[in-house]
Amino acid sequence: MKKSTVSIIVVVVVLVALLGGGCRTYNSLVTLEQDVDAQWAKVEVQYQRRLDLIPNLVETVKGYAAHESNTLESVTRARAGLTDAYNTADSLKNTVASGNAQAFESYNAAQSSLNRALSLYVNAVHEAYPDLKANTNFKDLQTQLEGTENRIATERGRYAEVVKDYNVAIRKFPRNIVAGLFGFQAKPQFQAEAAAQSAPKVQF
Repeated sequence: MKKSTVSIIVVVVVLVALLGGGCRTYNSLVTLEQDVDAQWAKVEVQYQRRLDLIPNLVETVKGYAAHESNTLESVTRARAGLTDAYNTADSLKNTVASGNAQAFESYNAAQSSLNRALSLYVNAVHEAYPDLKANTNFKDLQTQLEGTENRIATERGRYAEVVKDYNVAIRKFPRNIVAGLFGFQAKPQFQAEAAAQSAPKVQF
């Protein structure tokens, strides 16, 4: 066999090997990116669940307190803060994308503010209407909200793990070459406050 033929065969084998490795690397990065997007969707589901529960909680409290002749300032102020935080979080829910760091940060800052406002509101209600703890609707909603906060913390933790795996993958050699060629970008990570990981605290 001529040397030129052998050289051609070697080049072809090397090219096939490189192409095959590149395809496997690309496919693995696609899978990791999809894992990140899927996990972020789970976080958003829990955020939406909290948004859906809050109006029910407020209406339950308003219905219970309807017999009061004077609106308590602490509850009114807390409800106003909750309303503002709720509206901000709700308005941002369709603008965030897992690949947009600025939108991601703004959205999660709004969710943290909503969590704090919710805690303030629930505690103000408890202080103003201590007998409300016996109301079944209030108790059920509070239990659901606490469960939702715990689920949010859990899904955030899982999101952090899949983002770490993805971000490490696109930076390691030789995957970083494929990632650069096909536009795989680092995903933003949570910079969550410690308070955002806890359910609203209500002392009954």
